[in-house]
Amino acid sequence: MRRWYNGLTCAQKRVSLHEYRHPIEAYYSRKEIGMSQLSREIHQQPQVLTWLFDEQVSRAAEIAEIIRERDVSHVVVSARGTSDNAAIYAKHLFGALNRLTVSRAPLSLFTLYQTPPRMRDALVLGISQSGQSPDIVSVVEEGRRQGALTVAVTNTPDSPLGDAAEHVLAVGAGEEKAVAATKSYTAQLGAVALLAVHLAHDEERLEILRRVPAAVKETLGLEEEIAAAAQRYAHATQCVVLGRGYNYATAVEMALKIKELTYIVAQPYSSADFRHGPVAIIEGGFPVFALLPEGAVYGDMLSLVEELVGRQAEVCIISDRDEALAMARVPLRLPAPVPEWVSPLVSIIPGQLLALHITEAKGYDPDHPRGLTKVTETR
Repeated sequence: MRRWYNGLTCAQKRVSLHEYRHPIEAYYSRKEIGMSQLSREIHQQPQVLTWLFDEQVSRAAEIAEIIRERDVSHVVVSARGTSDNAAIYAKHLFGALNRLTVSRAPLSLFTLYQTPPRMRDALVLGISQSGQSPDIVSVVEEGRRQGALTVAVTNTPDSPLGDAAEHVLAVGAGEEKAVAATKSYTAQLGAVALLAVHLAHDEERLEILRRVPAAVKETLGLEEEIAAAAQRYAHATQCVVLGRGYNYATAVEMALKIKELTYIVAQPYSSADFRHGPVAIIEGGFPVFALLPEGAVYGDMLSLVEELVGRQAEVCIISDRDEALAMARVPLRLPAPVPEWVSPLVSIIPGQLLALHITEAKGYDPDHPRGLTKVTETR
């Protein structure tokens, strides 16, 4: 059986991850009576991340050492949906911390066209909550057939994806019952960050990761404020979500949550891409959600927001900077600033809460968005 639980097999531990997570989930079931399942899972994220950064550090270090030994030249990521947004984060993080080129696998080349590219010198990284989707699995299987190093980051190690990969890093989010992924997303970000930090031999960044769960918990304290702000968007039909750099992943994930839960047409853009045409859609009252945590892209994002405010857009800003928040119609202050490279684990929290509360303001069921199921199997 595969080694995935802190370097030990399920048989050795005599416990599964879901059983391991049960005491925490039982605690929340007592404390959060009357809450939607989605709300419970949003609030479980500090505990999930604490487990990940405490219990999977050694496993991430083992996999990172194998990556170094194989001297991979690039990374190919196989993912869909929310997990594909984690892949966007991986693209920036592995690039910045490890100087590795990261590409997202063109899945149809592996399934429909059956013309997979050469991946022999790559790290082939499959990211999936369920580990069930055949097209994601097919990339990892083909990578292994070609002799590439294969790793799965998944919430379900005992899955087709876990079986296909040589090495598995379990994210330990526990059973995720709500259709919209929340705790499994931030756990995937955390797992990617663990791999990148260990690959870089960066103990200082590892200590920063250990402080992230507390920052997430503090950010969850914005919920009452966000619930009130969500009422402004109850009748919205469209919006844009802006981010750049590491937080382009946050913008794409936040837009996905808004679309799948509220049915608002939410389009994500980087600040650079938005200037290349889409900015023309902005007029008075158009809803814009902008992510402006401190970091290298802050100045570029700020200048774009200034332009949009000048066009009378309805701007909601998620930031830890007074300068940015002062321009917002709806300012949401990040109460626990963290370095930019790890900020997506924190900055997505207001996005999740906004999507949840806009959904409730519209009178929709956040646990059962129309036309969606928890596991989507694509080929």
